[in-house]
Amino acid sequence: MSKGDAVHVRGLRKRYGDVLAVDGLDLDIGTGEVFGVLGPNGAGKSTTVEILQGHRSRDAGEVNVLGADPATADRTWKAQVGIVWQDESAVSELTVGETVRHFARYYPHPRDPAEVIALVGLESKTASRVKALSGGQRRRLDVALGVIGNPRLLLLDEPTTGFDPAARRQFWELIRSLADEGTTIILTTHYLEEAEALADRLAVVTAGRVVAVGTPSTLAGRADARATVHWTGPDGTPRAEEADTPTRTITELARRFDGEIPGLRVTQPTLEDVYLRLIGQEPPR
Repeated sequence: MSKGDAVHVRGLRKRYGDVLAVDGLDLDIGTGEVFGVLGPNGAGKSTTVEILQGHRSRDAGEVNVLGADPATADRTWKAQVGIVWQDESAVSELTVGETVRHFARYYPHPRDPAEVIALVGLESKTASRVKALSGGQRRRLDVALGVIGNPRLLLLDEPTTGFDPAARRQFWELIRSLADEGTTIILTTHYLEEAEALADRLAVVTAGRVVAVGTPSTLAGRADARATVHWTGPDGTPRAEEADTPTRTITELARRFDGEIPGLRVTQPTLEDVYLRLIGQEPPR
């Protein structure tokens, strides 16, 4: 394990009856990194996160999180790990302020509740009952409960499921602010746009194994992939050609059309294209 790693996993395995949920998974996450975990349903993402948090036991493998084995770590270690699950954790009859102050008492060195409420943008809702909050506001409260203990590591499991686009982007700003403070963040998500916007690096998990790791722009050779030049032929038929040197292809087309090229556009593989290929599905054409 590198001194700069917050998480180090080797050969992680977990079985539920006949189902092998995690099958020899390896993972390294640097301190202060925002690390995204992508994969289809049933790939083993949530099980892995639960093992990293110490919530679930493992069958085999080496796991080191913040310098300790989660399976045997003490309460001091647990206070350094924050979690935001898919399900809400707040009691609906309490106010926002009461909820955050209550959870702060569980930790030896919590952040100031008022500061955390401001951090997640709920200052105007401090006296509001949880049941009166919108879905996006409740999710912000969940994040407040995840960070109130001043964690060194924050685990976010599908944090923006059900958000509208505006609420999702507001949530992204919150995550960026936490990352700027030096918190290591592990994010599982089905939203590829979200992963690309937030993560320093990504891992793609399928069938319980990591099949690729890299930055969003370089994952699985994405940065070096061939471009596709699209245009409309003289008969009105859409045309496309893959090219290592798209500028040369465009120059040749410009000569052929004697100037403007109808319907011209140049595309490179998106993160979605790369992801679908890695999990064994053909990208849409």
